[in-house]
Amino acid sequence: MVSETHDVSHETEVAIERRFVAKAKDIDEDIHWAQINEDVLRSLERPRPLFWVIFFASLLLFTYGVFCEIYQYNTGLGVADLENPQVWGLYIATFIFWIGMSHSGTLLSAILHLMHADWRKPIYRFAEAMTTFSLMTAGLFVIVHLGRLWQFYYVSAYPNERWAWPNFSSPLVWDATAIGTYLTSSIIFLYFGMIPDLAICRDKATGFRGVFYRFLSLGWLGTDRQWSNFRVTYLTIACLLIPLAVSVHSIVATDFAVSQAPGWHTTSFPPYFVAGALYSGCAAIITLFIILRYTFRFEQYMTMPILEKICKLTFAISMIWTYLNLIEYATVWYGSDVYQKQVLIFKATGMYAPWWWAMNILGSVVPFALAFKAVRNHIPTLMVVSLLLNVGMWIERFMILTPAFAHGYYPWLWTGHWWPNWVQMGIVAGSFGWFTMLFMLFCKIFPSVSMYEVKEMVYHRREARKDRAQQAGSVLGKVQVEELRP
Repeated sequence: MVSETHDVSHETEVAIERRFVAKAKDIDEDIHWAQINEDVLRSLERPRPLFWVIFFASLLLFTYGVFCEIYQYNTGLGVADLENPQVWGLYIATFIFWIGMSHSGTLLSAILHLMHADWRKPIYRFAEAMTTFSLMTAGLFVIVHLGRLWQFYYVSAYPNERWAWPNFSSPLVWDATAIGTYLTSSIIFLYFGMIPDLAICRDKATGFRGVFYRFLSLGWLGTDRQWSNFRVTYLTIACLLIPLAVSVHSIVATDFAVSQAPGWHTTSFPPYFVAGALYSGCAAIITLFIILRYTFRFEQYMTMPILEKICKLTFAISMIWTYLNLIEYATVWYGSDVYQKQVLIFKATGMYAPWWWAMNILGSVVPFALAFKAVRNHIPTLMVVSLLLNVGMWIERFMILTPAFAHGYYPWLWTGHWWPNWVQMGIVAGSFGWFTMLFMLFCKIFPSVSMYEVKEMVYHRREARKDRAQQAGSVLGKVQVEELRP
């Protein structure tokens, strides 16, 4: 009888430990709300010197990109070495890359918001900003690719008095319509979610910044009615944004899938593109998470447990992307289309073979490093891994376009020796400077950590801790009573 009692007590203790023993906390539950305001508002005033290093380096890179674009504009697209059949070069490949990066905000803000994953609250704001600036960068490449920049309005689907209607069968019109809709919705989603925090900035700021925040806060007072309307509207926009984000990259994938070019004509492209977009977006979130954590002194909010969750999410999405990638290879290899198979062989053995193998290694092998806890908890290693993942995803976009053009149906158009020149590379490098410059400016002007969401997270975690303590106390009390019974 004593041994049975002892066994029951041991099993009960194990169950109590699994349920009530505290694990690594996503955030400090005892932090005061006033401290949250102070820490976030301080980031708008005095970031670490690394902020200025990153900002001026990105400004320099952007300036070089502008120089290359002016040179191309004045001289013609010939200086970019764009000729038949390589008519897209790095411009459309980088366009796809930036469209993919934009899916990070949708994932962290909209999807995880609907799933009530509260660990996203300290980091979703900068992910939303990343979405907006990625789309703004992607839109530039649609214009740069045209060559004649002043005719950009021909890709917009709008009625006009000249009866020069856009060609709705053109993928450029599809892309412009999808990007315009997605960008507009993303800006609204980002701005609307900032209104309560802008009101906090308004109450603390003085001078021009006070007037600026007062204008943007739209008279927010935090009344019950305002909060009720805010919650409903934010949830509605989140529900709208998810199918919109999926459709945007599906439309970009359809640009290729509807083509007859070997290497593109496959029905698996839309889900493959969406998975790749989520993959590159999550990898970029890890990179920016680490940079913001140090630059703006957000160690107390962008914690290691949250970073570990993002790493696990990235690893899971990388495996989905790898699976879809292997499906594409298997479909081509075991299919009856000889030309598709020849393009695949050309990728693996031709001039672009090193880049094809690098893409597969960086995109499918390197992510396994995220499966190890030691890597997930070592920030320098994690920074390197996240950068390698995004390099791999950029190479993947390059490998979708260039080999298909270089080894098409007509042998007299084969250009296995083609490589982008300095003008294309300069404009692409300038796009990274443009994105980084806008992103760092945003984090300097607007709160990159949602103050009101973090307060809610701290409050609910604190209340949950109290409930766990009460439940654990009652269970232990029952166990002690049972053990004292004869």
